[in-house]
Amino acid sequence: MTGQAGGLPPGRQADTAGSRDPVIDLVRFACLALVVVGHTMMVSPVLHSDGTVTTQNTLAEQDWFEPVIWIFMVMPLFFVTGGITGLQSWRRLTAHGGTAARFVRARLLRLVRPATALLAAMFLGLGTALLLGVHPQVVELMAAGAGMPLWFLAAYLAAQLNIPFLAALHARAPWLTFAGLTALVVAVDCLRGAFPALANVNLLFLWCAVQQLGFLLADGHLSGLPRSGLAAVALAANALLATVTGLGLYTGNMLVNLNPPNLCLLLLGISQAALMECARPVLRAASRLPWLGRMLQLAGARSLTVYLWHLPLLVAMSGLLLLAPVPKPDSGTPEWWWARAVVLPALLLLLVPVLAAFGRLEEPPVAALGPGGKPAAVAAAVVVVFLPVADAALGGLTLALLGTGAALFALAQLILGAVPGWAAARRFRRSPLRSSRRSSSGRPDRPRRGRRGIATGVK
Repeated sequence: MTGQAGGLPPGRQADTAGSRDPVIDLVRFACLALVVVGHTMMVSPVLHSDGTVTTQNTLAEQDWFEPVIWIFMVMPLFFVTGGITGLQSWRRLTAHGGTAARFVRARLLRLVRPATALLAAMFLGLGTALLLGVHPQVVELMAAGAGMPLWFLAAYLAAQLNIPFLAALHARAPWLTFAGLTALVVAVDCLRGAFPALANVNLLFLWCAVQQLGFLLADGHLSGLPRSGLAAVALAANALLATVTGLGLYTGNMLVNLNPPNLCLLLLGISQAALMECARPVLRAASRLPWLGRMLQLAGARSLTVYLWHLPLLVAMSGLLLLAPVPKPDSGTPEWWWARAVVLPALLLLLVPVLAAFGRLEEPPVAALGPGGKPAAVAAAVVVVFLPVADAALGGLTLALLGTGAALFALAQLILGAVPGWAAARRFRRSPLRSSRRSSSGRPDRPRRGRRGIATGVK
């Protein structure tokens, strides 16, 4: 039966049996590499005589950008692969008696802990720059530019936290669930002209629909198609995408379609999901190469840190280069493009100490490995996290929001009992050792109520 490992075709069973699918790791690594390389081709600041700075998106200004971005817009693939791994994680958890609250708590900590360090570091760094006399416009520009990846955190977190609910719908009617989410995306797109603010609702509907493609792949709903059939699905999705953009219903610029997202990204996701499934045998063989497997294992453990930090580091490096006595070729010139061959390795070198210092925050804290917090605490933490995340996604990141976001993210971890030392302190207060010390001091222990309300005095 579809949805069980035994019902999947040969070769796919091995991928779903283990805790990690090397094909998914390879696809994620390739997507992340494209994002990092692409951003090095976009950032091009210019320092003016009055101390202000403007920036250009050099890559987006090229005549060949629109057709190329159809190929390299890989954000949908992040959500497709996230849907595959998220559904598998949810099922493993429920198979061992886990709850939705525990799943949401673990997902929340997985994303929020690395982001807390980033927001705090950016707040301290940009705040110091402001105190040292850097023009306020430059500080705000750097905050807004460096914080661009946080929209992904908002959308990805919203989609992941809905996995328990969407998985229940998927178990009952997989294709109907996907069709329903698609209908919601189209409805929002139809109404966004009259109600522009409504377009932001697709940050939830659109990415949940793309994530649902991962559910369909995880359960083998497309694996029964021959490779020619999968190629036909990808071709049909791209043909429909070409039609809606050719008719002027949407722009052909996928970077514009990304913010806020619309139906074009879903069509792109369908195409990418089908092509990934079509290429699975080749990708599986490549992922089994020993050297590539080791690299994927290392990169996969620190991928979120790379994603969150690469653009802030690139912005900081570009800002410092404006002040340095080095050649500054004009944006888009051959010299500027050749300079990318230096910028990219320099960025990778800057990432090394950052990964050493902050990469371990991607590992779950000891507290997150337990049975999880109470549903009310988890719900409160979700609200606390989404206050700054939604603000940044909708209005952009500012210096003030950096500080507020870092504080609220830390508060969310406190609510979830995952702040270093907090859980240990609570355990110590309840430990028999501390109780014996209190008893030896001459103060009798107060009886505690048992589960049935009886004062037993038993610890």
